[in-house]
Parts: sequence; structure tokens; C-alpha cells
Amino acid sequence: MSYKSDIEIAREAKKRPIQEIGEKLGIGSDHLLPYGHDKAKVSQEFINGVQKNENGRLILVTAINPTPAGEGKTTTTVGLGDGLNRIGKKAAVCIREASLGPCFGMKGGAAGGGYAQVVPMEEMNLHFTGDFHAITSAHNLLAAMIDNHIYWGNELEIDTRRVVWRRVMDMNDRALRQITASLGGIPNGFPREAGFDITVASEVMAILCLATSLEDLQKRLGDIIVAYRRDRSPVYARDIKADGAMTVLLKDAMQPNLVQTLENNPAFVHGGPFANIAHGCNSVIATTTALKIADYVVTEAGFGADLGAEKFMNIKCRKAGLAPSVVVLVATVRAMKMNGGVAKADLGDENVDAVKAGCANLGRHIENVKSFGVPVVVAINHFVTDTDAEIEAVKEYVAAQGSEAILSQHWEFGSKGSEELAKRVAEIADADMANFAPIYPDDMGLFAKIETIAKRIYRADEVLADQKIRNQLKDWEAAGYGDLPVCMAKTQYSFSTDPNLRGAPTGHSLPVREVRLSAGAGFIVVICGEIMTMPGLPRVPSAEAIMLNDEGQIEGLF
Repeated sequence: MSYKSDIEIAREAKKRPIQEIGEKLGIGSDHLLPYGHDKAKVSQEFINGVQKNENGRLILVTAINPTPAGEGKTTTTVGLGDGLNRIGKKAAVCIREASLGPCFGMKGGAAGGGYAQVVPMEEMNLHFTGDFHAITSAHNLLAAMIDNHIYWGNELEIDTRRVVWRRVMDMNDRALRQITASLGGIPNGFPREAGFDITVASEVMAILCLATSLEDLQKRLGDIIVAYRRDRSPVYARDIKADGAMTVLLKDAMQPNLVQTLENNPAFVHGGPFANIAHGCNSVIATTTALKIADYVVTEAGFGADLGAEKFMNIKCRKAGLAPSVVVLVATVRAMKMNGGVAKADLGDENVDAVKAGCANLGRHIENVKSFGVPVVVAINHFVTDTDAEIEAVKEYVAAQGSEAILSQHWEFGSKGSEELAKRVAEIADADMANFAPIYPDDMGLFAKIETIAKRIYRADEVLADQKIRNQLKDWEAAGYGDLPVCMAKTQYSFSTDPNLRGAPTGHSLPVREVRLSAGAGFIVVICGEIMTMPGLPRVPSAEAIMLNDEGQIEGLF
């Protein structure tokens, strides 16, 4: 049996005018700023007007550690949202925007797949409504103003060796990780070492995703520490007088984007931090708005539960006062087999023993998520090569962990295939079984917070950090930042910092290479192992296959 490609399915979508999608959630056309016929931004006036409403149920979709076999977290998020609407629930989906880096690198698009997609797929995976460009521009405006301030006399007495604000671009480019800026003589300023991160790792991205209003946005932007003086006192973005102009650039980007699924159900797509190098969650303003106008909100957190879900619970929920009612943990038979030692080329062959051997990774994630006090349902994202015996092996394993696994065929059948999952998730959410709490308190020391995540989530024996890093954390505590949560930057492929160490390893160490203070976003970034905040392109980047066909349509994007 042959199947249509994701892009073929997306092109055949019978999209409804975005005003009709808004009506499903009570958003009048006067509160939608259309970008064409099929996407729009929701006005701040509307958002302010619904704050008095009761919250709906928040459902988090997360996953096992990703493998080249694919887990389908976004696909499951969309399929579950459609499934809830199919069974008569008023549900909305909240996902992140796609970065151009992985689109042209190795991951491809990020709008779901099969018959569980958000559309318009091509536009979402490219420039969309321009939010990423606005974030990039605001970030780099601040960088330019810092260097300009130094050039024109440096009234703030910035130590040019201690400028910590790097530049960003929304593309994978390893050559820009470490650069020397301002070469070329006196007219170009003072030469100094600098570098680029990818836009999704920008503190401005994190701030946009965590801010609750334009006023909160400007305050957070002003709180960004951009440099230090010789006496080690900090220089803030507000000292450079950049926060006002940055807010202007981000004014429209702060408004959530409304689009639709293939089944014409509402989806908010807003914000795009990666979970391996940032906090990996949809924006607070999109999620909280959806909760005020839908009875069920399905959102996802990036990569495996050791990254995205941990940060969703410890950072996003803590900062926004949110509490999930249930967590859906996505797993596939194929990924279980890869974790059990099967090569990618052999995944189509039945191998129940390998499935059982690979379930340890799934079990670790179930245990970790439950430690936050939230019930867990495992969604087995169905692939056509899965056999009944393999599916049953996963179900039996999950049952032994005190949870339940439900087969979902949303990729192949849309909401019809996710109906059983939707019914069970709604039942658990409605039962108020969750007793959510982050796994560490605000007043715990910063290094102790790092150790808590390393030992309780990653199962590491120890955290390796030199005295310079430990002293830096102590200095931040003394400066009043000790109550901030920590945002771990770590490989997504393993519980450890070794991307090749699959399964559920124990007895490993967590090496911390660098720590960064994101005072505006409100967390400490902890860079572990070899993880890079500016990715590189793979040997054969996806960009090589992306082009326009003879009909002017985009090929190779997904």
C-alpha cells in the first residue's frame, strides 16, 4: 500500500478562512490580524478581555529520547487535539514555530505529519508571520548598540573583554560560533572576541516566550545583562537604552499566531526555543490564552522528557503559574527497537526481544514525569510496520510501570485514529488526579539545582564543574539571582551527555562546560558536555534537496 507524502497531504487540505477558525474559540474577526487567508495574529485586546475566564485542562505531550527512527511528538500533539474535538470536546493545540536552521539542516519541517498536521505547512516552516526575524533583529539591535556605545566614548565603562551579549541568526552556521569583531582599524571600533548563537537560543526568544504582556516584555528586555565593568558590576540593556526600541520591534511578534489543523481545528503556533539548548516550550501568552477559551489545551515540549518536559515543569509552569492535568508520553515500536540495539535498516523486521530491551528508556521517562506529581499516559505512535506482538510488548511493559499505553493511529487516519487516546486523556484530565509540583524549590542553591536534575532526571552520579563555574554560581546567588531555575543545555539523544549512550544509563557524570545568566528570561543556562548553542549543518543538509518544481511549488521541505 502506498501512502501520500506529508506535503502532498498538506496541499490537498481543505482549509477554512481563519476567521471561521477563530469563531470556534470565540475570537471575533475584529480581534484577528490576518496574514493572508489562513493565518492570523490574535490581538492583545482580546487576550486581556478573556483573563477573567476559568482555565481549561492543560495536557502536555512529551516523548522518549529521540532516535533517527522518529517519534512523532508534534504529530501526536496535533492528532490528540483533533481527537478531542472529534469526541465533542472544545480543544486547541499549542505548538512552537519552526526554525530555519533545522529546516535546511537535518530535521526538516515541524508541523506534524500524515493526517495530523497543522497548515499552511510550507509557510509555517519558512518565514511564517515574521516572528523569528523580529526576534533576530531585536537581539542584534542590542548587540549593535553595545558596540556603538563603546565606540562613542564608553560612558558606562564597559570592560570590552567582558561583553557577554553575542549575536544571533536563524541558521546553522558553525563558522560563526567564535569570531573576532570590529577588525579594520579605528573607524570600525575596538576589536574583540565575539560569536553567534542560533536565534532559538537567544535570551530574547526566551523572554518573548515567558513574557505575559508588552509591559512585562520591556521590563525583561531591560533586565538583560549585556556586559560587565572592570569592577565586575553588570551593565543592563536598559543602561544602553535599547529596551524601548527592542519592544517596538517585538510588538507584533508578541501576539500569538492562530492557524488550523487539517481537520480545521484551532492551533496556536508561537515561539520556538529548542529544548536541548533553551527551555523548549510554546509561549506562555499563547498557552494561557488558549486555556481561557478552550476546555482542553494540548501543548508539547521539545525533545525527550528529560529536556522539554523537565523545563516545562521547572521553568514554564513555575514562572506562569501553570499545572498540567496529564502528560502524554510518545513512544514508537521502532524507537524501542533502536534503543534495544537494532540498526535503522532493520527496523521493519519484527523483533519483540529488542522492543523489550529498549523499553528501559521509556520506563525512565515515565518514572521521571510521575515524580512531578502528574499522571502519565503512553501514546504508541503507530507505524505501519509495527506488529501486534511488538505493540503488546510495549503495552505490557508500561502496565508494569503503573501506567497505560494506548495505540494511536492519527498519522494514518487523523482524529479517527486518535479517538481512543483522546477519550482516555480527557477522562484522566477531568478526574483531577494531578498533584503537580516542580522537583526543586526556588530557594535551593544554584549548584544544588543542577545536581538535582542531574541525579533525579539523568541518573548521573555526579556533576563535574571546575571552581570557576562554582564561583560564578555563588556570585550570582550573592547578586540576588539564587532563586532562578536552571535551564540545562544537553544532548537530546541520551540521558547522559554522550549522544551515543542510549537506553537508561546510570553511573555517568554530568560535565558542565559553561554557565550563562539569562537575567531577563529568569533562568541560568547550564551548558553540558559538547552541546553547541550554534548548530552546524550535517554532511548532506536538507537544503540540498529543497527547491521549486516546474509548477512553482516547494519540494523537499518535509
